[in-house]
Amino acid sequence: MRIIAGTARRTPLAAPKGQNTRPTSDRIKENLFNIIAPYMPGAKFLDLFCGSGAIGIEALSRGADGAVFVDISKEAVNITQANLARAKLTGAVTQNCTLAAIAQLKREGRRFDIIFLDPPYGMWLLEPVINNLDDGSLLAPEGLIIAECHVDEPRPQPKTLILQDEREYGNTRLMFYR
Repeated sequence: MRIIAGTARRTPLAAPKGQNTRPTSDRIKENLFNIIAPYMPGAKFLDLFCGSGAIGIEALSRGADGAVFVDISKEAVNITQANLARAKLTGAVTQNCTLAAIAQLKREGRRFDIIFLDPPYGMWLLEPVINNLDDGSLLAPEGLIIAECHVDEPRPQPKTLILQDEREYGNTRLMFYR
């Protein structure tokens, strides 16, 4: 696993051990960043269920202005911090439950141009998180929420967010909400 492009291109990244963290493949990551390239310069990026931090770190490498990384796992938080240091990039890394972190960020009045979430497959966490983001209070005007999930997982049906695009790569689905 590595950073594909930008200022930290080719930097190798570590991943948490075990089966609980499933890093996004380079192919999917490259396609994702080709799609969101126009949003990257100066973007505020939120990486929920960050795992190794690879997606948020890629965003920083490609010109995002800042990134917040959230994961409940202490190992994931430690690896994300080490990966940021290895890439010579900075971001805020928080160990917390995703829903609690969302509530805290809302209380702080934070806004993000891009929110990426990749919950563990098979745990059905996508819908509650999307529903929690549905009020739009964390999303900047013209912002984008990207959800990665297994193709068998049901699509969330938020009340105000609109599914703008959807792509499938093998057993992985990317959904883009505005």
